[in-house]
Amino acid sequence: MPMTTDALPSPGPIPEQAAPPGPAPQPTRPPEAARSAPDRLLAVLAAFDHDHPALSLTDISRRAGLTLTTAHRLVGALTEWGALERDASGIYHVGLRLWELAALAPRGLALRQIALPYLEDLYEATHENVQLAVRDGDEVVYIEWLSGRSAVGVHIRVGGRWPLHATGVGLALLAHGDPSSQEAYCQGPLASFTPYTIADALRLRRVLAEVRRTGVAVSSRQVTEDALSVAAPVRGPGGAVVAAVSVVVPQVGAQVPVLTPAVRVAARGISRALGWQPDEPRRGSLIPGRGISPS
Repeated sequence: MPMTTDALPSPGPIPEQAAPPGPAPQPTRPPEAARSAPDRLLAVLAAFDHDHPALSLTDISRRAGLTLTTAHRLVGALTEWGALERDASGIYHVGLRLWELAALAPRGLALRQIALPYLEDLYEATHENVQLAVRDGDEVVYIEWLSGRSAVGVHIRVGGRWPLHATGVGLALLAHGDPSSQEAYCQGPLASFTPYTIADALRLRRVLAEVRRTGVAVSSRQVTEDALSVAAPVRGPGGAVVAAVSVVVPQVGAQVPVLTPAVRVAARGISRALGWQPDEPRRGSLIPGRGISPS
């Protein structure tokens, strides 16, 4: 059904009452009275996700842990501003105003636009899955994905997240993070998805050291047992790693030595387009052909 931000007939005032029965709010969420106004507003937006892109007012109330009265008031304000849209059946969706704001994120649409020509070149060279991702805490967030009909199946989507240790792009990003964050991640719980997923700190430390030594990350059968990825870091103007690019191919018959140069070329091209000067590597960074510069 078409969506609109135009005002629809108001459902009328809703008396103060608890949300209808349903899944309980997060156990750590404080009572509504103890939550700040911004927290309540953000809780309404956080009620939407990939599995719940369309919600009724009752759904929003329950998922945000708010009374119907509070949810009704906040949803109305967000709809009027354009952050939410209400269709003809009264169901709410994320509005275009949020997409406009998200497009301003330097690690989102702007980075994607700069990287896209190089991603397309990598796809044309391989005709396999090509991905661009950034780090957000202990996860990677995919901001672009190119795939062909014959490419190996992958469990990702633009905007999707995976733990850092389980993907090629995640390993490339984690390996070039600061040492304290690396160690904290290694000490934390490492989710396992297949028998081949890196699941212990010692092995992860060895893998990260190898990524720094070679300049590429190879992730084999970590998320699915039929896929292998080769990833390389993307650097910003100051030399810091800001993203990672990868190609994902069938694990059987994968030729890592053939894929590695193509992925490196794509990563270096994006880095140059972002303003990285390869002749002026930062301390502790990889110098092609010479290993790691002294810190």
